[in-house]
Amino acid sequence: MFKNNLTIAWRRLVKDRQFSLLNILGLSTGLACAILIVGWVNDELAVDKYTEKNLYQLLLNSPADNNRAIATADYTPGYLAETLEKEFPEVQAAAAVVLNAWHDQKGVLRTGDRSITSNGVFITANFFHLFSFPLVAGDKQQVLRDKNDVVISTDLAQRLFGTTDNLIGKTFEWSPKDYAGVYRVSGVYRKPPANATMQFDLAFNYTLFLDHNQKLLDWRNNDPSTFVLLKTGANIDAFNKKIAGLIKAKNEKAGSTLFAQRYSDRYLHGVYENGHPAGGRIEYVRLFSLIAAFILLIAAINFMNLSTAKAAGRIKEAGIKKVIGAKRSALIGQYLAESLLLTAFAVLLAIGLAALALPQFDQVTGKQLHLHFDGPFITGIIGITLLTGIGAGSYPALYLSSFKPAASLAGKLHNSISELLVRKGLVVFQFTLSALFIVAVLVVVRQMNLVQTRNLGYNRSHLLYFHPSFDASLPDLVREVKNVPGVLDAANFGQNITDRNGGTTDISWPGKDPATNISFTDLSIGYGFIETAGIKMQSGRTFSRQYGNEKASVIFNQAAIEVMGLKDPIGKTVHLWGIDRQIIGVAANFHFQSLHETIKPCFFECNESPFAGNIMVRLAPGAEQATIQRLGDIYKTRSGGLALEYSFLEDDFQRLYAAETRVAVLARYFAALAVVISGLGLFGLAAYNAQKRQREIGIRKVIGASTQSLLALLSRDFLMLAGLALLIAFPAAAWLCGRWLDSFAYRVSLSADLFIRAGLSTFGITVGSIGWQCLRAAGANPIRALRAE
Repeated sequence: MFKNNLTIAWRRLVKDRQFSLLNILGLSTGLACAILIVGWVNDELAVDKYTEKNLYQLLLNSPADNNRAIATADYTPGYLAETLEKEFPEVQAAAAVVLNAWHDQKGVLRTGDRSITSNGVFITANFFHLFSFPLVAGDKQQVLRDKNDVVISTDLAQRLFGTTDNLIGKTFEWSPKDYAGVYRVSGVYRKPPANATMQFDLAFNYTLFLDHNQKLLDWRNNDPSTFVLLKTGANIDAFNKKIAGLIKAKNEKAGSTLFAQRYSDRYLHGVYENGHPAGGRIEYVRLFSLIAAFILLIAAINFMNLSTAKAAGRIKEAGIKKVIGAKRSALIGQYLAESLLLTAFAVLLAIGLAALALPQFDQVTGKQLHLHFDGPFITGIIGITLLTGIGAGSYPALYLSSFKPAASLAGKLHNSISELLVRKGLVVFQFTLSALFIVAVLVVVRQMNLVQTRNLGYNRSHLLYFHPSFDASLPDLVREVKNVPGVLDAANFGQNITDRNGGTTDISWPGKDPATNISFTDLSIGYGFIETAGIKMQSGRTFSRQYGNEKASVIFNQAAIEVMGLKDPIGKTVHLWGIDRQIIGVAANFHFQSLHETIKPCFFECNESPFAGNIMVRLAPGAEQATIQRLGDIYKTRSGGLALEYSFLEDDFQRLYAAETRVAVLARYFAALAVVISGLGLFGLAAYNAQKRQREIGIRKVIGASTQSLLALLSRDFLMLAGLALLIAFPAAAWLCGRWLDSFAYRVSLSADLFIRAGLSTFGITVGSIGWQCLRAAGANPIRALRAE
């Protein structure tokens, strides 16, 4: 029986090639989309899951906006890890890590005649007790015992020494000069998997970092990230209560509090509101999981509608089979066999489409996904085939097998209220989702246009920067760079102004309320940086050599002056990091973080030390490559043959919105898929409706009805369904898009034109989907329709 049903199903599919192709394409497209999204979701959920469950990261809550809000950051006091190990019995081990000591700039390693570049970090000696970085050489009990000990990855070992064997005790020279010296390899580790967020090739002793940053002796200053491994059975809520006031206990002037978050949760739950986790990438995981489910559901609905439309031509076939003794169960089995066969073809095609689309999908998402044809994948595919085939084919099967033989032979179709509600309800659901997708795409695109065009308070175009990996006088190097043809301006600086975090509360000013705790972001810059970046001055002046040494001078932004409440600030003295400094200027507000954040108080200090050793260069438009080549020649000469490694500020800015950009691109694709699949479903329903009403259309034409009036008659119901879908979609879209926009401090408004455009698009899709069927039905010969009846 099963073989017979499959044979009949195959003949039916071959006979109705156009119908089969439409159905397979719609279903396979939805399945391929779902396969890709599920792969991405699984990869996101696996990030940092290689670590211990009891591994936590300490986070810092600081007062912002004059105590009216709380800012959460992952930088902590310098001695926090050591203190936690000593004073809290539930802590098994703690580690401090400085990932941005050189602000992502590479240093140079030299051994013998070989020179390579690499990023370096600082870690405490017990780092390897917390993190799963397997040591292939060295003892985790002994690594980093001396200040000049380092650990390196197997990748770096191969590049620097050409081997991973017998490296303990080997030495190399390191620059930049702030930490320049000879270092000894005390361990070699295998890097964690690609889905680990913490990646580095070279780790120095954290004690060395403290020696160079004495300000971290003060508990009000922060820099390293701190991690703890809690003992089995430790209660995290109780631990958080104990550590909340630790910083205040160490320094009563401090206003920050602490809490611990599971490290493996940080990647997905990295957004905070008033000191508590409030979402993050997990929102996109949930969103795209829903999108995958909705697109698959739309494809299944499309399958139902097309199958139901085709069922109109098989009523008599069902009646004849019933008259000659076929049971309803046999008919259901036959129609489900057709559905399962169609679904199986669609699944196979979906796998092929997913494999073809995977490279482009990886490029958009920044992932390296693979289709693993293992047990879980094959099991999932079989489950999807059965679930989709039976679920999507059950309604047509039950629908066809339910007719009484007499009515079936007469060609009469059921017209029950429940049948109409189901079919029309499915169409409304499809177009509700399609309209929602359209609105979402318009909102995301408009917000990203705002991000790209908003005045940031500086000019990010044609700005590149690099970090000299050789000993050089910064003033001399800046002057040499300025003399390069094609360079408009240049200056040294410390922190990147596109995504600067960190700060200090160690600052006082005339009239400050002792109870006030405000975190100020610090930016270390050289002479001419404000002019090079194009930051405007509201009042006063910038740092200038004509005034001598400007180390005792400071420039605040407008936001800082406002929270300090200073009137006529130029010339006033503030006490910063134990030193009296004079305010010489007020910079206009500029964005030194992403548009997710409001502009916070910040200040500039003049610094020409290696700490501010990056060089910012403004290039003349039109000759960038030639200018970069000249800069590269200078760099190669100065560094002894190393190539210039540089970055554009524009690229840094774009990386801030990588997630949003990916959402914008994927949203376009998913919206297009939803619209196409929904259009196919509506096409099928229009065909069904036209066939069901062919006698009515023939009579109306005989008595003089025009083609226009018939078109209006046939399309009216569909346009009403589209209108109902919009009434449901718009409030849902407004709520969902509003939630997404709330993550931006600077955002577009949900104006009426967004919904008008989405509504016109939805009606356009509806007319485009049903137009051909309606025209075909309205233009048919009425005599043929009446004879058929």
